[in-house]
Amino acid sequence: MPDALSARRLTRRGLLAAGGAATLATLLAACGQDDAAKPATSNGNGKWSFTDDRATTVEAAARPARVVAFTGVAAALVDFGLDKQLVGVFGETRRTDGTADPQAGDLNVEAVEILGNVWGEFSLEKYAALRPELLVTHMYDPDALWYVPDESKAKILPLAPSVAITTARVPMTKPIERYAALAESLGADLSAKKVTDAKARFEAAAEAVRQAVKANPGIRVMACSGSPDLFYVSNPKVSTDLMYFAELGVDIVIPTKLEAGDYFEALSWESAGKFPADLILLDNRGTALQPKDLSAKPTWQQLPAVKANQVTPWDAVPRFSYAGSAPLLENLATAIRNAKKVS
Repeated sequence: MPDALSARRLTRRGLLAAGGAATLATLLAACGQDDAAKPATSNGNGKWSFTDDRATTVEAAARPARVVAFTGVAAALVDFGLDKQLVGVFGETRRTDGTADPQAGDLNVEAVEILGNVWGEFSLEKYAALRPELLVTHMYDPDALWYVPDESKAKILPLAPSVAITTARVPMTKPIERYAALAESLGADLSAKKVTDAKARFEAAAEAVRQAVKANPGIRVMACSGSPDLFYVSNPKVSTDLMYFAELGVDIVIPTKLEAGDYFEALSWESAGKFPADLILLDNRGTALQPKDLSAKPTWQQLPAVKANQVTPWDAVPRFSYAGSAPLLENLATAIRNAKKVS
């Protein structure tokens, strides 16, 4: 889901000051004339093309070999078998203690340039210096490129072709399939054991969720995210992972008074108990309040699922690969099997 907390609490911070914004030509020159003049890397496979979810066909004389992506996208592409093609990332990559953010998955964060580590950060200078051949990110709303700042998009996008994959209003399996297809076009082998094993694990986990629902019927699930002032209840008709969970039979709370975009309902903490639930999926990102932070909220403590200790972490922005998503399904299946009816 789009980051409700970022949208409400974080101001997008352009890294270029208004009076010092460089032109694209100046940026490229700053990278060194020799680097700027180098052509796209060719792998001898001829012309490359890919049609993204904007219905835009991206073409290149050769398969892109220098890819920059949102961190979660880069991690998904790694799961499908890419490696050295990934040269830069943007989005939460390192935690404050220096370790890799969970969003990074198996991505080697030491081997990529980090263009920005929080919402609104995207270093145009670093991006230009990478000589990117392809930019890839999620698309939650039409033509909205996830974590590409609107205020500098006009300077970022001319530097390389871009691919956007829809990650809302479709079940989670759809973006997984699309990122698999993109990875394959970039040279990944989808028949590799690593990939086929991950797909088998994903399918088994999906079946485990179906069986958990059958074995423990009537468990009502609420996906939510907490901020200091507001309690967000997510909409399974828009959030791609929740939509897929519902397809597997999970009974998920549907909020009734939606904000723009229909992603969530924003409740005051006094109204946090509006929707009865037996099991809570709690946004586990660093931008959201965690159980230890929420302990000071009396209305949180009064929720039946919280009293019953039926709260489980939720990856609100999933890693759209079989390897990244299988654990989410496994954890959900376990949580449903173990939950008791309390609402």
